[in-house]
Amino acid sequence: MTNVRIGVMYDRDWAPEGLPGFARRAEALGVDDLWVVEDLGWNGGVSAAAVALGATERLRVGIGITPAPLRSPALLAMELATLARVFPGRLVAGIGHGVREWMEQVGVAPRSPLALLEETITSVRALLRGERVELTGREVRLDGIRLVHPPTEVPPLVAGVVRPRSLELSGQVADGTLIAEGHGPRDLEETRALTAKGGAGTEHTLTVLAFACVGDDPDEVADALHPHTEGQSAWLGRPQEELFTVSGTAAEAAGHIAALSAAGADTVVLRFAGEQPLGQLEAVLSSIRATGSQALS
Repeated sequence: MTNVRIGVMYDRDWAPEGLPGFARRAEALGVDDLWVVEDLGWNGGVSAAAVALGATERLRVGIGITPAPLRSPALLAMELATLARVFPGRLVAGIGHGVREWMEQVGVAPRSPLALLEETITSVRALLRGERVELTGREVRLDGIRLVHPPTEVPPLVAGVVRPRSLELSGQVADGTLIAEGHGPRDLEETRALTAKGGAGTEHTLTVLAFACVGDDPDEVADALHPHTEGQSAWLGRPQEELFTVSGTAAEAAGHIAALSAAGADTVVLRFAGEQPLGQLEAVLSSIRATGSQALS
């Protein structure tokens, strides 16, 4: 296995007050990343990232993802800059379209999701660099905005996108692409091709979210994963049995991570189903280490 970062997601269904302890335990296990979620009605991604960063010392924390329609680029840049200044080098900011139905529910669905995402990522990056931004775009208007306290180290901005045109856009404007749960090695090859079409170079990272469940009983593993993969199957429009998961025994799960790494994943973020997610994480990390691989950065 090549040098791939291993991350763990703090699931949106878990109570926010459990995040600090979870983050500290995950850090103690030696995981590289912890990713938090921003879905409408669940938890705020920026505030959750702040909680996780404040509770730990070295973990990189990813926001997956802030919906562009839900956040002003100026406010988002201000929030990210604060975190990046206090915790330099430990933040990754994911930005995406947001679920269309959710954006309609709160009255912020854009006329052009592609234009909004492009204008948001480019303006947020410019603001984080300390630039004065003048933009009259199709979806975003900024009239001479500049941050007073830009970060000394600009955090990576990754696009959480799925469809081909959006993947090309990610290659054009983002530092990396965040890939939704259910996508496997073959999908990563297609993603690389599409982001390259948009202009991405070798420095453009791929972060893969993956449903995970580790156990010795295949039926129990399948039962734990089923409600997660069922909903994702409908959203992605592909058969449930074709969704890629990091599952099975600890050794099998480690093998699935290796397959994603070989296909180009720079980071694999495990979204655990079933009981004792940190115990499952520990089993996977132990299996990776037992093989003598250099999987953990």
